[in-house]
Amino acid sequence: MKRLLILCAMAALAACASNPRQTDAERLAMYRANAGEPVRDFQYFGSLNGWTPLGDSALVVWTRPNQAYLLELSGPCNDLDFATAIGVTNHMGRVSARFDDVRVFGGGQPGIRIPCRIQTIRPLDVKAVKAAQQELRQAQVVEREAAGN
Repeated sequence: MKRLLILCAMAALAACASNPRQTDAERLAMYRANAGEPVRDFQYFGSLNGWTPLGDSALVVWTRPNQAYLLELSGPCNDLDFATAIGVTNHMGRVSARFDDVRVFGGGQPGIRIPCRIQTIRPLDVKAVKAAQQELRQAQVVEREAAGN
């Protein structure tokens, strides 16, 4: 019985090892590959449809379900990976590179947080991003099936 439990545990560990989660750097590279040329600003409608942290110096903000921007920050943004919410400053409904900030709320260490300056803004090809994510999921399924044989 003990031997069976050990074999099951080893199989579970092997399954986990064969499907590693993408690192922030790998995810950032995928978004960069599907981003357009930098733009000066984008229209902000007062709320975000979603956001995806990509380490401590970049994130994707979704302004609509099919419209997103890669924001690269001028330096590390403390607790971005642990934030429960973010805010984006804007002026007259426009978020501008080198002028506006990302603000982190919740998660991480309590206390006053310094706003994170947006260095560059790049519009994303959302269809290409979704296709790349689907391709990655399919590759992981094939990899798991191959590991199981």
